[in-house]
Amino acid sequence: MTAESRPKTILIAGAGMAGLTSAIAFAARGHSVRVFEKAPRLEEVGAGLQLSPNATKILDELGVLELVRPASARPEAIVLRDAYGLKEIARVPLGNFAEKRWGAPYLTVHRADLQSALVSRLRRESGVELITGAHVRDLAIHSKGATLSIDEGGRILEASGDLVVGADGVWSTLRGDEGARQSFTGLTAWRTTIRRGEPHGFSEGMIAGDVVTAYLHPRFHMVAYPIRGGAAVNLVAITKGTRIAPSWSAGADSGELARDLAVAPGLAKLAEGAGSWTRWPLHVVDPRGPWISERGIALIGDAAHAMTPFAAQGAAMAIEDAAVIAGLVDRHGDDLPAALAAYERQRRPRIARVARRGAFNRFAWHAAGPIAIGRNLVLAMRTPERLAADFDWLYGWDRTTAKD
Repeated sequence: MTAESRPKTILIAGAGMAGLTSAIAFAARGHSVRVFEKAPRLEEVGAGLQLSPNATKILDELGVLELVRPASARPEAIVLRDAYGLKEIARVPLGNFAEKRWGAPYLTVHRADLQSALVSRLRRESGVELITGAHVRDLAIHSKGATLSIDEGGRILEASGDLVVGADGVWSTLRGDEGARQSFTGLTAWRTTIRRGEPHGFSEGMIAGDVVTAYLHPRFHMVAYPIRGGAAVNLVAITKGTRIAPSWSAGADSGELARDLAVAPGLAKLAEGAGSWTRWPLHVVDPRGPWISERGIALIGDAAHAMTPFAAQGAAMAIEDAAVIAGLVDRHGDDLPAALAAYERQRRPRIARVARRGAFNRFAWHAAGPIAIGRNLVLAMRTPERLAADFDWLYGWDRTTAKD
């Protein structure tokens, strides 16, 4: 916090990756923080996350990396394979190479382990309150800041602050558009985790090794990578799907997924042998709408710009948003409108570029016929180092050098 500014009261809706990271970033700068989470408790929801160096660099700055690292894995490469024959198409080096080139590790982690590390770090800060079972229902902006209306188990409470941070996800209440900006992509993510060494009825070679493996097919793709310190493997398959409910997930029949993967027998067997799956309909949020109100509200993470997982940057963009907005509020002192305008101005081009990368990956990974053949030939001609260089703008990003 600058010498010219006063400590502020920051109200945060949502205790996911974006909300918890922003809470730590603001509290570490001396601000008073209150986090409101509608779930009655923070539970083990979701599955694996890929934390690229642009995210782990921030987690390191905030004192979170040391807490999450024991529960994470550090893959040695990203490997692209043909889903049918399982032949390797390309490989991007990670491990020591990533840390040297991009200044921070590339890690894979269970979402619950990262959430636990964030909460543990948050509790080291004074002036922070994390309230569960508190559903933010409404927001009022006034001359002195903003006031939230909160439903806490049927009891309506009010909380006032200088700044409200909307980190309440795809179905954000604070976005104020009644869901108009979120839309279903027509895709479904099937997720599960399996323990290494347990009998699953398929070749361990398909999930062995400390790498992130993406199996590519025109109809789908599957990604596998280690989590829980390497003791488990996260699996996610992206297929065409239907909207199932206005929520994140539902239980699913592995037989249905196996049928979707039937054109790749090895992956179909993997799907059946892995046991129970959770089905997540993929929703996105149109990022072109407003992210801020100059008088005291900012949307971050999925509430502002939820995107498809083809660039594996959803969590990383939320973490970046959180660090950037806290830093800009600090830099601009008591000129909150200037800080929020700078946040939106700085983040929009970055988010747009990441979204374009995700769209390119979707096209390339699901390519068919001559386009797929051309893809494979081009990738085969490039060295792993040249492939890695394509990610310098993404993984090498540093918030301290970003311009307002």
